[in-house]
Amino acid sequence: MSVLVIAQAAADPSGLLSLLGWTGAHLWPIRAPWQIAPFVVYLPVLLGLTWWTVRTIAGSRWLFAATASGVVLAVLLAKFAMSLVAAGNLAAAAWGSGFALAKAIPAALIVAGVVAVAGRRRQVPDPLPQAPSVWVGALAFGDLAPVLAGQWWAGAPYDRWMPAPNTLNGAFATIGGVVVLALGAIGCQRVLGRRVTGGPAATFLAGWFAAMWAGALLALAATLVGLLSDDSFAGDLWPLMATYIRLADGVSYGACTGWIVGLAAVWARRRSAQHDAEQSAPDPARRQLVPVGAVVLAAIVVAVPLLATADAEPAPPATADAIAAAETGTLLPLRVSGDTITDTADREVLLRGVNVNQLVDFYAPRPEVPPTLPLTEQDFAGIAADGFNVVRLGLSWSALEPDRGRYDEAYVDRIRGAVAQAKAHGLYTVLDMHQDGWSNAPSPDDVSCRPGASPMWGYDGAPDWATITDGAPRCQFTGRDISPAGGRAFNNFYYDTDGVQDRLVQAWAMLAGEFKDEPAVAGYDLLNEPNFGETAPLTSSLLLGRFYDRTIDAIREAGAEQIVYFEPSILWSGLGFDSGPPPGFTDDRNIVFSPHLYAESITVDASLGLPTIVSIERGFTLADRVARMYGVPYWSGEYGFWGDDLVEKATRFATAQDAHAQGGAYWVWRQACGDPQNGIQELGDGLMPVLCSTGADAPRNTALLDQLTRAYPRFAPGRITHLAADGDRLELTGRAGEGSCRLEVWFPGELGGGASAVDTVGIEGVEIAPAGGGMLLTGCATGDYELRTGATGS
Repeated sequence: MSVLVIAQAAADPSGLLSLLGWTGAHLWPIRAPWQIAPFVVYLPVLLGLTWWTVRTIAGSRWLFAATASGVVLAVLLAKFAMSLVAAGNLAAAAWGSGFALAKAIPAALIVAGVVAVAGRRRQVPDPLPQAPSVWVGALAFGDLAPVLAGQWWAGAPYDRWMPAPNTLNGAFATIGGVVVLALGAIGCQRVLGRRVTGGPAATFLAGWFAAMWAGALLALAATLVGLLSDDSFAGDLWPLMATYIRLADGVSYGACTGWIVGLAAVWARRRSAQHDAEQSAPDPARRQLVPVGAVVLAAIVVAVPLLATADAEPAPPATADAIAAAETGTLLPLRVSGDTITDTADREVLLRGVNVNQLVDFYAPRPEVPPTLPLTEQDFAGIAADGFNVVRLGLSWSALEPDRGRYDEAYVDRIRGAVAQAKAHGLYTVLDMHQDGWSNAPSPDDVSCRPGASPMWGYDGAPDWATITDGAPRCQFTGRDISPAGGRAFNNFYYDTDGVQDRLVQAWAMLAGEFKDEPAVAGYDLLNEPNFGETAPLTSSLLLGRFYDRTIDAIREAGAEQIVYFEPSILWSGLGFDSGPPPGFTDDRNIVFSPHLYAESITVDASLGLPTIVSIERGFTLADRVARMYGVPYWSGEYGFWGDDLVEKATRFATAQDAHAQGGAYWVWRQACGDPQNGIQELGDGLMPVLCSTGADAPRNTALLDQLTRAYPRFAPGRITHLAADGDRLELTGRAGEGSCRLEVWFPGELGGGASAVDTVGIEGVEIAPAGGGMLLTGCATGDYELRTGATGS
């Protein structure tokens, strides 16, 4: 194991794939336990447990399987111990140990292979006639699962039908998960308990291994159910990826709590020895029957009381003033109502628009080529003319607070001006604190990168004074988001080293105070694609959630009541799914989950030429599943497609977007030729492309625009129940509520046939008027209403 640790650390420049990564960051000065926990906690626990488990089961019949189980146990418990010391959160540390399974399995196979070869000539005893009974411990092991779940069995890999003992998934999943865990532990103990032989320590380990195997059986059961429900194979690898995540969750739960089953095995063995001593001829037919009924009953008794959840607070009813303002077409404040984004007139709002990056403080790869284009009123006029109703406005912390504690008033004025210009053209604005690769600092000229890594450009994000890398090199591994310097900078941010996180929280409070009374501000996107740092998932889940919670509180204390958008880590953009902040990370309900739905676009599978992990359609399903777990709506702050097949993919995205009645913001409106993300090529590759040789606008991709600018309801009274569109052909049904009845629907072009082409039910006073490059239909919708302008093929 020692040789393996050293070899992996030397071979892996990222530290992501090795048991113990070495990023090159300085170990001194030591400011917090997390800096040294990998060396003073993880490594000793890993080596010590490996030695003890292998030594304990060395005389067992199933030496390879037992050794592999012991090494997996050692790796997971070492990760748990390190995480507990680093963050001090028992539940998060236990759940997060599962992230190490991908490293544990190869290590376990290597070490078990060496041990099996070394012991091939050993004498092994015959299996025991009967394994110690552990049904009492198995009941406790299973029944504790809903109580200790944390993020185990939550998130994208789980749906309500899959056995997964987390009350967020509902009664069927919770009770089923408890039953599978308990019965699985009993069954696995009957197999392992006979073959892992030795003293009490070996008996204890056999029970513990049985619990881990029971967790693996739970993953298998969830996968089999998933294949019959939402996770069936549909052209992507998601079922396999989801299976692995469930396996990591189940095995890590067994590793962290399986000692309960182990203790039960030791107790049963001692009871059996006492019985044998008291009776010289015990009845060989006497066996402990598994009380299956007791397992099911115990699962129900434990799970049902935990299933009670508080109902989401309904949004306040629409006021007469809001209803009157809606009739004039005024932009009203937005809010969350259940799983929907609405305005204060209680109309569902679909925010469909584009990202604007022209205020981002990008690194300039070539100083003579500007990394951004000027942001003018013509940009907002063009966005509105295309039928969009929102801009996601990228901001840079480095430009906002160039010196610690000093805000750049000129930059704040530029933000104010952009919000005002957007509002003047009927556009909402989402303020986005943007970052890519942590900061716009490039690799120094004298940087020395390890084999497998390379010097990198800067991108955008934090100011220099908030960039604490502890000497880790600015070298990228596969791309800008995996670099030792970036990972260490994010780690220091998550742990609030030198109060850098405090400063961003206060910067958001300042901005919120500036815009608290502006209804055209659709909300605050707290941090673009946050990195996972060095100690995921503590950083990318627990600590990211703490940052969000602190920032939301600061925004509310500043008097701002607008929506707050929170993102999962960059893993969602790169893989199509992620763990995200833990459920309940905040008690604020005016929040929206905002993953970036880049499936089949810039995800790692596409960039590496691998089969699709998550399809476009699956991406929406997973986002919906996670948002339901949080009990909030979701909105994709970024999506986009590039390459020869972009129109085909954009068409599929549009179909799925309508089917889920979703909005989103396309990346990006205009991209300068000197933008580091553009790569300095002949074309500034935005929705409004730019010819780099002349600076003039290039021809637009009309086929792509046809998908992005198709018909859609901007404001729908009550709730949308069905939506499908293709160009100016639209099918819309909804159910109006007690708020405003004013319906607003955008159509591209001139809407062939005009009003005569529109069929409506439950909509009165229909009017159609020119709006930018299209038409705007308005009317008063009541009850169950319908609007159709032709067959959409749905």
